[in-house]
Amino acid sequence: MKKLWHISDTHTYHKLLTIPSDIHMVVFSGDCSNPRDPTKNEKEVRDFIAWFGNLPIKHKIFVAGNHDTSIEKGLVTRHDFQEVGITYLENDYITIDGIKIFGSPFSPTFGQGWAFNKDRSLLDECWAKVDSDTDIMITHSPPKTILDVAYHKGEIDHCGCNALKKHILGRIKPTLCLFGHIHNSEDVINAGVIKLSAYDTVFSNGSVVTDNKFGVVTSHGNIMVYS
Repeated sequence: MKKLWHISDTHTYHKLLTIPSDIHMVVFSGDCSNPRDPTKNEKEVRDFIAWFGNLPIKHKIFVAGNHDTSIEKGLVTRHDFQEVGITYLENDYITIDGIKIFGSPFSPTFGQGWAFNKDRSLLDECWAKVDSDTDIMITHSPPKTILDVAYHKGEIDHCGCNALKKHILGRIKPTLCLFGHIHNSEDVINAGVIKLSAYDTVFSNGSVVTDNKFGVVTSHGNIMVYS
């Protein structure tokens, strides 16, 4: 059995995290940066890459998020990650120790100017392409109704992707489903790990910040066991 550290949505506060010991793999599922402007965004992403690449962990996997605009625009490339020992996944796979891992930065569209957004009507086609023998699925978006609660116009709403949930629960059934995107917010807690009683998949929201409280981290990610 090996340990996996899952983190997400550091939004430039990665250096405040407590790095756990005896970790075999670290997975980041999007939003290491903030600005919508890709040129301003690039510096923040490169700072994260330098930190992430230096972690004393054998396997490092990165999936981008909607804030990582410099990656979508090609100012930061796959090679920038690879040259410091980071595996960058963008709708593709890697197999580590016999474990098949898929990563995608897609999340449902909201607002303008964000990276890797897709209209909800197009996401079913995206997730339908994921192999059914995937062991670990890494996305930026949560599946709908699973650790995805946020306030919208003063009302509680589930912001995750319904198509993603359909394919994970009905067809892919991975051992681990790792995501972020929706942070803790006021009295709503999304960061953490959950297992639904009728399914074997373990779900992890690795977000480490809380909305309206940027400048600190309110979670240090989730440690999970895999084999």
